[in-house]
Amino acid sequence: MLSSYPELMAFLPCPSPEAWVHWALENQEIMLIDHAHCEKKAASTAMSLMYRYVERDNLLHKMSRLAREELIHFEQVHKLMKKRQVSYQHLAAARYADGLRKQIRTHEPARLVDTLIVGAFVEARSCERFAALAPHLDDELSAFYLSLLKSEARHFEDYLALAQEYSEEDITERVSLFRRIEEKLILEPDEVFRLHSGPPN
Repeated sequence: MLSSYPELMAFLPCPSPEAWVHWALENQEIMLIDHAHCEKKAASTAMSLMYRYVERDNLLHKMSRLAREELIHFEQVHKLMKKRQVSYQHLAAARYADGLRKQIRTHEPARLVDTLIVGAFVEARSCERFAALAPHLDDELSAFYLSLLKSEARHFEDYLALAQEYSEEDITERVSLFRRIEEKLILEPDEVFRLHSGPPN
């Protein structure tokens, strides 16, 4: 299913654990609620980058498109939730994004570069998880999650390309650092299920 995106699969350190997939199937309402939150956060992140880096023309172009697409995805998830009578509510965030962001440097342009690399991991992992879930979901949800793969993969590519564009040096070392952190976050057990959590404790 992800064979069309070999660069994305090579970028991620590991596949999602099977135990996480089973956990997701047992918590589909929470999965949808958290997915809606993730789409909103993704749009917010893109908008935040647009406000912070107004002089970066290519970033403005890519993030504007990304923000629009993420909000459309939010609307689609919310529509599915209403159809399935799933109430939208606040959820505590997974430790995933914060765990990655803790390593973001504070000086520029390193801060921007690291933020973009983190964005690439979030989008790549989302794509991988949608593909892992799709074969096990009902027809409607499966079709929806499969429909997201192309845009999520493109978002990953955009984030990674921007990171290299705005870096003063090759980003391979920074990508390797975040890959090690991402692998730990994905494989270590979690107490509560989230779209980006590890397997159950």
